[in-house]
Amino acid sequence: MVWNMKISLFGINWAAPENLIVVLPLFAAGILLLTWRFVKRRRAIRFLSNSQNRKTTLLYTSVTKQALKFLLSIIGFVFIPFAFLRPQWDKKQEVVAQEGRDVFIAFDISRSMLVEDVQPNRLEFAKKQVKNLLRILESERVGLILFSGLTIVQCPLTNDFAAFHMFLDQLDVETISSGTTAIDQAIKKALASFSLMPTRKSKLLVLLTDGEDFSSDLAGVRKEAAAQGLTVFALGVGSPEGGPIPFFDEKGNKAGHQKDQQGAIIISRLNEGILHNLAEQTGGKYMRLQHEDDLDVLVRHIKTFEKERFDDKKIEQFEEKYPYFLFVSFICFALEWLL
Repeated sequence: MVWNMKISLFGINWAAPENLIVVLPLFAAGILLLTWRFVKRRRAIRFLSNSQNRKTTLLYTSVTKQALKFLLSIIGFVFIPFAFLRPQWDKKQEVVAQEGRDVFIAFDISRSMLVEDVQPNRLEFAKKQVKNLLRILESERVGLILFSGLTIVQCPLTNDFAAFHMFLDQLDVETISSGTTAIDQAIKKALASFSLMPTRKSKLLVLLTDGEDFSSDLAGVRKEAAAQGLTVFALGVGSPEGGPIPFFDEKGNKAGHQKDQQGAIIISRLNEGILHNLAEQTGGKYMRLQHEDDLDVLVRHIKTFEKERFDDKKIEQFEEKYPYFLFVSFICFALEWLL
């Protein structure tokens, strides 16, 4: 079970409630041990107080002092698990300097992305891999471009990955365009967005597509991208063997497969050649997207580019107060030892 939450109780923010899984058993065992030791001593004192040697045996023994020592041990022991729960209060504002790289992710939403040559289909497979990519990216700003025949910036550059996930999750069968794919338009949109940030040194575009392309001027746009320093990483989605393109009825149920004018089922195949040339001529890299390890390779390439300074971010957070709890525990144990 993975905990990812904070609990507020008694006006205190407890930042690590997941530590209860470890702390509670140890706390219970410690309390039982201290109680057993106290009871054992009390029995010994009672036994000796009834003996003929009680005046000499219990000369320096005080029942009150033993009770006080036990109470101090209990208090000292209680405050330790509270410290492990990371108590916090008193908010403070910090200015965090942000550095990273700007990465646009261009997502093919043409109808061929519904082909099921990867599971469950190219669209869902690519969405999952983009989420994995965001998980291993660290401080980059990411933006989302959707393209088929037309192209839009669905999410501008942001380091708010939660917002990016929201836009990504909205992609489904109904989002799929009925038009053809124009990769050159996706590149043009990325170039236009980066043109608003002329001081940016690293301009990165991650292109997820099956490579089927009906661009009017891909060669020209490719040269423009290289001239403006846009590096394209092309990720091929699908397989060279391909598969039929399904179509769906108004209720979203699969109703068959697309056919050509002769009535033959259209097979959509991954076109790796065009993607390999595009990546190579812009200084990027092409890879067929099959496993999460492929994303590790991509991230290693992205990290070779120089980081740039973003706007500073102001954040509010609680101050850690666990040292106070440890201090109380230390004082109690010190007094118990001195008594």
